[in-house]
Amino acid sequence: MGTPTVQHHDRRAASRILARLAAPGLFAATDPPPPVRISFHATALRPEPGATSTQSQRMYLERFMRPCRPDQVTSATHRLTWTDSAGIPNTGYFHTAGAGPELAVIARETVLALWHSLAASGLSERAEALPAHDHAVLAATTTDHDPHEIFRVGIEATGRALVQHGLIAADTPYRGVVEFARGIHDSGIFTAVATRWFWELQASTFRRGMIPVRLAAQPDGSVRYTADSLAVLRAMKDATIADARAVMLRARTEEGLDTAAAVAKYHDDLDLISRQYALLPADVHPTCLAATQHDVDGAGVHVLATVAERFVETFAVLANSVTVVEDLSEAQPGTEHDDGVFYVPDMSCRHCVRTITALLESMEIPVVEVDLESKRVIARIRSPRNRFRVFEALRDGGYNPVDDVPAQVPGASVG
Repeated sequence: MGTPTVQHHDRRAASRILARLAAPGLFAATDPPPPVRISFHATALRPEPGATSTQSQRMYLERFMRPCRPDQVTSATHRLTWTDSAGIPNTGYFHTAGAGPELAVIARETVLALWHSLAASGLSERAEALPAHDHAVLAATTTDHDPHEIFRVGIEATGRALVQHGLIAADTPYRGVVEFARGIHDSGIFTAVATRWFWELQASTFRRGMIPVRLAAQPDGSVRYTADSLAVLRAMKDATIADARAVMLRARTEEGLDTAAAVAKYHDDLDLISRQYALLPADVHPTCLAATQHDVDGAGVHVLATVAERFVETFAVLANSVTVVEDLSEAQPGTEHDDGVFYVPDMSCRHCVRTITALLESMEIPVVEVDLESKRVIARIRSPRNRFRVFEALRDGGYNPVDDVPAQVPGASVG
């Protein structure tokens, strides 16, 4: 018998598959982490005259965040760069009135720790044993088709959400990064991100150092999104879904294409406005696949709650073992590097890999390798001038490429 063919997204079925995989235990027990000292460089952003956002932030807001207004967005004041304990370059943002740069650094160490725990949990073996139909459902529904990659991306997205909300930590009563992480978790903000936002908005605004929401403190000590924030998130999500469905409707009716042909022809358009939304039934308003509780062998399994709780627990432990310091020396650009090798620290999923690959190929630059784990890109870039063009194009797309690890980002030491 052949492999079953799934012609449409089935988000409910995909969500159940992920819950079944997580039910035996998503994370393995791990040893206490050794102390680590990580240094970072901070660079002040340069907003446009009379504004709080940079030109790149404003252009993204105007093109892809309608009907969000500039006054509904908080922008970072600084960009930071560092090398994590795995030797991988990273970039992030912080606000001087927010949670501080250590939030991003410790969150990244938490991601690394949970990736290690995930790898040791037996998830990959359980995923390999899935029936062919389940693999087909995931392939038709998810951006990252491999279950292990799906959970890795989910862990990274959890850290991304925490760090992004650090830009508006002044809205909260929480002091210190651990109290902030626990407060955000206990207030249900991770669930709010999964249900109220859409994927591309959260990832793209994070990469640009922006957040289009505000928090309001509640009498019980928790925080909630303001009514204005909820309204603008809903409006942006509705606009995105409407755009995606309009593309598919035009392709199917005016051009007479079937679903597969329409997706193939308009892949670039749908990539920006979410291919997943384009294939949803008209009455479905999507949320994160991990945000629904499922009954598995008589027990309720909520993947999002499991990941968020473990993330905050691990973050609190690592906050005691990770020392974060600013490197005040002037970062010197690398003078010797292979023009065809560079790093994209904010590349976080297969969608990013495809986007970066497509961008380079559109510039007639052959891609040799894009390695998601190390964030390294190898391409046939012929000259420093072409390299400059590539970097500028990536920055226009919201990514922050760097030449190499030693020249751009201070290292981490264990001691």
